[in-house]
Amino acid sequence: MTTPKSRAGSRIDHLNLAVPDLAAAVAFYEPVLASVGISKMLEIPPNATPNQPTAMTGFGLADVKPYFWLIDGGTVGTNMHLAFTVDTRDDVVTFHEAALAAGASELLPPAVHEEYHADYFGGFVLDPHGINLEAVCHERP
Repeated sequence: MTTPKSRAGSRIDHLNLAVPDLAAAVAFYEPVLASVGISKMLEIPPNATPNQPTAMTGFGLADVKPYFWLIDGGTVGTNMHLAFTVDTRDDVVTFHEAALAAGASELLPPAVHEEYHADYFGGFVLDPHGINLEAVCHERP
């Protein structure tokens, strides 16, 4: 029997997501991300630096750093998918319910998705801009 590999961690430092309406995106993401402990940490106005002409809002875990950024005035790409790792299957359900309450459309309710691995528990929604969002727990219940 082999020891299961840890699925914790990531080599991605941060992600910028372009949205056509920053205020609407922040209004959606703020309560949804708060449901799993991710909070708005930083708002950068347009033209804060020469290389940054649009407004940005950063989200992250408390007092660490923002790692998920919403960038104003952009176009959402096709097949955009973003998954947030959470600690428990209950957190997946909480995220999914918060997203639906904030205006998301359901793609797949929280469930085991063995096509990825035996303990993959995820719930999928489409945010108001058409981005496929997911919360996923990789642990056994």
